[in-house]
Amino acid sequence: MDVGIGLPNAIRGVDRTGIVDWAREAEAAGFSSLGTIDRIAYANYESLIALAAAAAVTERIRLATDILIAPLRSNTALLAKQAATIDNLSGGRLVLGMAPGGRADDYEVSGVPFGRRGRALDRQLEELERFWRGEGGVGPPPARDRPTVLIGGTSDASFRRAARHGDGWTFGGGPPEGLAAARSQLLEAWQAAGRSGAPRIMGLFYFSLGDRAEEAARAGLGGYYAFAGEYADRIVSAAAKDAETIKQYLAAFEQAGADEMICFPASPDVAQVGLLADALR
Repeated sequence: MDVGIGLPNAIRGVDRTGIVDWAREAEAAGFSSLGTIDRIAYANYESLIALAAAAAVTERIRLATDILIAPLRSNTALLAKQAATIDNLSGGRLVLGMAPGGRADDYEVSGVPFGRRGRALDRQLEELERFWRGEGGVGPPPARDRPTVLIGGTSDASFRRAARHGDGWTFGGGPPEGLAAARSQLLEAWQAAGRSGAPRIMGLFYFSLGDRAEEAARAGLGGYYAFAGEYADRIVSAAAKDAETIKQYLAAFEQAGADEMICFPASPDVAQVGLLADALR
């Protein structure tokens, strides 16, 4: 199973070092992917721009949105162009994870109807394929036929989208048992759609390492998930805060059927990259 690391693009206080230096350190440490988390109504770095900055200072590591709230980018031609640009510039390293998202405030501030987000994503997935084939003159072309596409979400519609339009599916968080159950539903949808081969399955969990691990987890994750009320405390508690827990999480997710797990940080301190690499050793 591949192990990636998240960029701290969604952690308050992140600056250039948390994207540019972090990306360089992550590639040197041998991680498989750099991931981003998406929000609009929050003081975070925008996902695609953060990945473009990371692409400019790396050569090998994959660049993954996990996930991008695609319906908030209601100009699908522009989204296709942005994704193809990153994929082209990076030599085909973009993994475009997409989902409808679930926060009404992101939609309200974007002027996009929250109640139609699923239908909007279905339409976008159709349109993205056409634009990447060159229809409408929207370029540049991706490095290959198209970027790698993963679909997030645990509804029946999400699994159907993954089977129809995606190269796989991404698990948005939760215990390994949740990934295993969702994997079964995904494989059923994959087979029903007549897809050959196996879908790629990616997942995530949070980590916070070092002397101030608990404090950083509470500040970074507690702030980001404050809207969730008491559930935010569960997210903070579940973050891996030592090497043994990280290894246990990775082993359990691999057993559950993940092909790649991205470990997302609770702190923008670039030292977290080395601490995670040391934990994996």
